[in-house]
Amino acid sequence: MSPKVSEHNAHPLSLGKYIVGFLGSVVVTMAAYLLVTRGSLSKSVLVGTLATLALVQFIVQMVFFLHVGDERRPRWKLMVMFLMLGVVLILVLGSIWIMNDLNYRMMDSPQQVQKYLKSQDDL
Repeated sequence: MSPKVSEHNAHPLSLGKYIVGFLGSVVVTMAAYLLVTRGSLSKSVLVGTLATLALVQFIVQMVFFLHVGDERRPRWKLMVMFLMLGVVLILVLGSIWIMNDLNYRMMDSPQQVQKYLKSQDDL
């Protein structure tokens, strides 16, 4: 009987690949942290730079830790990844939309908000 080769054994994993991925993640995280704490960039440039660093972090995680692209049949993993990205985008964009709407409604009539808060304090 010949031993079966599983899909996991088809591409041997090396410790070096994990170390490179870990160091890449740490560098990207520290760069984002330092950019925010130093406050030397304007708000719009900072947001763009952080979005770019988030994309780089995403790619590092996918390649070095989730091994996307290493398997023989990556189609299923890719479809699941795009579904996950769609769900995350819906959650993030929906949350931003709701927060902006609430901000608009709260700023529309600050007197009503103060009146409501005062009435709640009396309870």
